[in-house]
Amino acid sequence: MSEQDAGATAVKTLVLLCTYNEAGNIEAMFERIFEHLPQTDVLVVDDNSPDGTADLVKKAAKQKSAIHLVLRAGKEGLGTATRAGLAWGVQHGYDYIINLDADQSHDPAKLPDFLVASRAGADVVVGSRYAPGGGRKGLAWHRKLISRALNGYARRVLGMPIRDCSGSYRCYSREALERIELSNLTCPGYGFLEEILVALADAGCSFAEVPIQFHDRGAGQSKLSASDAWGAIKIIHKLAFRRRG
Repeated sequence: MSEQDAGATAVKTLVLLCTYNEAGNIEAMFERIFEHLPQTDVLVVDDNSPDGTADLVKKAAKQKSAIHLVLRAGKEGLGTATRAGLAWGVQHGYDYIINLDADQSHDPAKLPDFLVASRAGADVVVGSRYAPGGGRKGLAWHRKLISRALNGYARRVLGMPIRDCSGSYRCYSREALERIELSNLTCPGYGFLEEILVALADAGCSFAEVPIQFHDRGAGQSKLSASDAWGAIKIIHKLAFRRRG
C-alpha cells in the first residue's frame, strides 16, 4: 500500500521510537520508516544509551530535519519514555502519532495501514499479533507462551475490546490523547501499555486493529525481563480494581 493510498500527505504524522541501547538498529529503522512514510517526522526518546544511540540520532538529524531527539538523563522506563514522546507529539500539533519498537521487531511496512484505519475513524489503532493475519516469528516458545498468557489475562480482567493489549505498535490520534490527561498515567514500565488503553477506553475512544507479524529483534538483546512481566500483572490488577471502584 502506498503512502498516497494512506492519505499520509494530508495529515501531520509522527513516528515515535523509544530507545535504550539500540545503536545496532536505529539507522535501519530510519531507513525503513522513511521508505514507507516519506513525509513523516520521527521522534526518538532516548534514555542516555551508553552505546551511543543518541549520537547516531543526532548525526541523522543533521542530514534530515524530520528527525528529532529527546535525550533524557538516564534509564527511566518504557512507560515514562512513551508518555514523554506522546506528550511531545501532542504539543507539536501532530494529527497522528504512531509508536513502534526501535529494535526492528515491528515492520515499518505496516505504517500506512495504521493511517488508513485511523483516517477511517478509529481513535486508536492497535497492531495485533492475535488478529487474523497476525503472528509472531522467530521467538522462542516460552516467550510466545508468556506473551499470549499475559495478553489473554489482560483482556479478560480489563474487558478491553481488542485482542492485543500488550503490544506497543499503535497509532494514536491527537484528539484521542487530548481526551485524557497523560500526566495522570504513572506506570513507568511495560504496564503503561495497558494503562493508556484503559484510560482511552474510559474516555470513549474507538478502537481498530491492524494485524502485524512480530519478529525477534534485530541487533542487541531483549530488555523484557520476568520482573517486567510481573510488574505488568500488578498494573493490570490495579487498573481492574480502579475501574470497578
